[in-house]
Amino acid sequence: MPHSPYCIPITRALEAFAIPHERVPVPNWDRGKIMALTDGAYYQVPVLAHDEALIYETSDSSLDVAHYVDEQFASGQLFPSATTGINEILIEHIENEIEGLTFRLCDIHYVPLIDDVVARTSVIRHKERRFGRDCLEGWKTRAPEIRADLYRLSGRFDATLQSRGFILQDNAPTYVDYALLGVRENLTYGGHETLSPDHTALRAWQERLTAYRF
Repeated sequence: MPHSPYCIPITRALEAFAIPHERVPVPNWDRGKIMALTDGAYYQVPVLAHDEALIYETSDSSLDVAHYVDEQFASGQLFPSATTGINEILIEHIENEIEGLTFRLCDIHYVPLIDDVVARTSVIRHKERRFGRDCLEGWKTRAPEIRADLYRLSGRFDATLQSRGFILQDNAPTYVDYALLGVRENLTYGGHETLSPDHTALRAWQERLTAYRF
């Protein structure tokens, strides 16, 4: 899913290490490819197929795909031992508190633009089963409040990056950088939402990270 905040970090990390790869599109409303590939064991994204290995998450909080990329292609540079604890604390914060805001803002634009009525309704019903009836309308109404909360949380990273090249290290990114990039690119998917114009350090960091090659 090109807008997934969990797929984007993996793709960006593979690009940073110049690892040839192919992205296979999976519609949000039809996970058949994943279920067939994993023999019914999994239905979410990302799934990484490498040689004979098939890697996907083993729990809601696992980072199995990211750690596999790190071990196979990055020689431990995405999860350096010196930053293990803080790396995972920040990733959990990003993938819960921040992603919980960005996907709501993304969805109020993305879901109504799904052309096929059956596909669109399937996505809406999936959202409503998890977040309650008419959740999309509620998020749309509360968008200014959600956006303000997102900018508040993002401001903490902007302050950190005023004096550092990347979030945990000055000279090179770790996986937490790609996790944050994932939710930011999820937010701006489709061009409907914008990043805070006040967060100049985050903007410079995003340009630096996107261009970075190990």
